[in-house]
Amino acid sequence: MDKKYELPGLPYEYNALEPYISEAQLKLHHDKHHQAYINGANAGLEKLEKARKDNADVDIKATLKELSFNLGGHELHSTYWWNLAPAGKGGGGKPEGDLAKAIDRDFGGLDRFKKEFTQAAVSAEGSGWAVLTYCDGVDRLAIMQVEKHNVNFPPAYPVLMVIDVWEHAYYLDYKNERAKYVEAFWNIVNWGAVGEWFSRVYQFSQPVAK
Repeated sequence: MDKKYELPGLPYEYNALEPYISEAQLKLHHDKHHQAYINGANAGLEKLEKARKDNADVDIKATLKELSFNLGGHELHSTYWWNLAPAGKGGGGKPEGDLAKAIDRDFGGLDRFKKEFTQAAVSAEGSGWAVLTYCDGVDRLAIMQVEKHNVNFPPAYPVLMVIDVWEHAYYLDYKNERAKYVEAFWNIVNWGAVGEWFSRVYQFSQPVAK
């Protein structure tokens, strides 16, 4: 392949999210686990490319399922790094602008939104994610659970904010106490980045005036 997926750099130093996420935890998560999904995605594409070149048979169902899993892992992790920031330096605080208005409208306030998002994260079965998304069909924000990296999430819904609740995201720092990790997450959410992306998605979804 001429182009391959690559591990994105972090927009902050490895120790910048402490004490909520340690340097050791972040390095393991970013450098090892995220990299593994990128390697898997590239391997899947190479397998398909080679089969086409050789006109050989390949288990399409299994290959595409594995590719979906690894690409989902890559994309969700990329969003996760992007929607975090050091506490007090972009992380924590409250959303503003269009996002704040939408949260108030659709959830009745930030406290209710945080409660529902937290419950979605804590109660995700096994390994998965809690995701904030937006549906332009009904003009509403929505919270969803994603199992693994690619199960139970409707195609084409924009991903605005995520929290990774696979154990590899928090085990070094919080052991099996997922709820404490989710509670800590609110101190490092980059509401500015989430709000900027929501504004782009929202504006794009509005009908063009004639």
